[in-house]
Amino acid sequence: MIATSATADGLAAFIDASPSPFHVCETVAAALEGAGYRQLRESNSWSGAVAGRCYVIRGGSIIAWNGTALGPLSAIVPDLIPAGIDAAPVLRIVGGHTDSPNLRVKQHPDVDRAGLPVVALEPYGGAWLNSWLDRDLGLSGRLAFAGEDGVEHRLVHVDEPILRVPQLAIHLSEDRKGVSLNPQQHVNAVRSTGGDELPIVAWVARRHGLDPDRVLGWELMTHEVTPSRLIGTDSSLLSAPRLDNQGTCYAGLRALLDAAPAGPGSVPMLALFDHEEVGSGSERGAASDFLVTVCERLVTADGGDREDFLRTMARSICVSGDMAHGTHPNYPDRHEPSHRIALGGGPVLKVNQNLRYASDALGEAEFALACEAAGVPLQRYVHRADLPCGSTIGPLTATRTGLRTVDVGAPQLAMHSARELMAAADVPMYSAALQSFLAG
Repeated sequence: MIATSATADGLAAFIDASPSPFHVCETVAAALEGAGYRQLRESNSWSGAVAGRCYVIRGGSIIAWNGTALGPLSAIVPDLIPAGIDAAPVLRIVGGHTDSPNLRVKQHPDVDRAGLPVVALEPYGGAWLNSWLDRDLGLSGRLAFAGEDGVEHRLVHVDEPILRVPQLAIHLSEDRKGVSLNPQQHVNAVRSTGGDELPIVAWVARRHGLDPDRVLGWELMTHEVTPSRLIGTDSSLLSAPRLDNQGTCYAGLRALLDAAPAGPGSVPMLALFDHEEVGSGSERGAASDFLVTVCERLVTADGGDREDFLRTMARSICVSGDMAHGTHPNYPDRHEPSHRIALGGGPVLKVNQNLRYASDALGEAEFALACEAAGVPLQRYVHRADLPCGSTIGPLTATRTGLRTVDVGAPQLAMHSARELMAAADVPMYSAALQSFLAG
């Protein structure tokens, strides 16, 4: 396997530092800054600025690129271009998403239920609700407030057990076999036994040195506070929240930082989007213009024109990374019988004939070659035809950009649970495959 800096312990630390999409971007940006990347602002001119290691953040989404192979297209003399090299750059993009299913704070969250102060929560994405019961929960996200120069925001992270959604006692269920959870009624969190508590948003603001009266908006979400850790009799498994899809965020980040210099005009990129779990339909989701505009500005900032941009997109490719379903030992019948996916078996290529995944034959071949060059095994996943298949940013990216896109992932169990499980060995193998792809 090619050398990689990605480890299971590294992924655990990444996840524990990143309870929300905004914190994912902060964690990624800190690693990029440490490697010599610099932040660009979308509202500033990029002329003369893209030919280097750069990144840009839009809310809970981040795009980074190593543009050291770029330069002013207007300065390229055809006679100096090596034979077979086109002046228009080629973008090799690893995509993923920063959000995970969870329970989020409502706009009027402070309620009294049966004499207890409760925080009203709303499920985000396809959260597996029963897994959030009887967990010690913290809060994270961002608060917006009136600053000297207009609206500002601050990231907040309360990594302490301040909330809990209690399970109903078995003696109170109708048949002692459990209850069906109503997302309106049954996922609100108890915060104390009662008293003169501040409203929860004001309490969070005070904890972070903000005047609660200045807070005008918030995006707050719960997270399980138990640290990620290696488990098992041989410590071969990683137990953690948000493996879907911070497993890809971390593996893609390490791949970008580890990738060998690409050929002339080849630009490795990492594009991580918010809101995949709810359809990506936002100003910073994969269905937005974020990736398209960044790609166009990379080409045009130093002298390229619209024709150069369109040629670049036609030659470029995206690997859409999202976690994959490992074959569950207790439910093997829920999987396609001839497509067993093993934990610790290496990266997964995902194919769906109804385009819930974007992979086509050419994209499949590209990723298979990347795995071969990285020295890691490749697994191939197909969903059972009689069960509805989930989707990824892959089809949206392909539709929005016209890029050839292939869907891949790393195998895990308990997807969308508050706590998920994967093999420690899959972390470096996944990142090595992405690194090989970025190097071209």
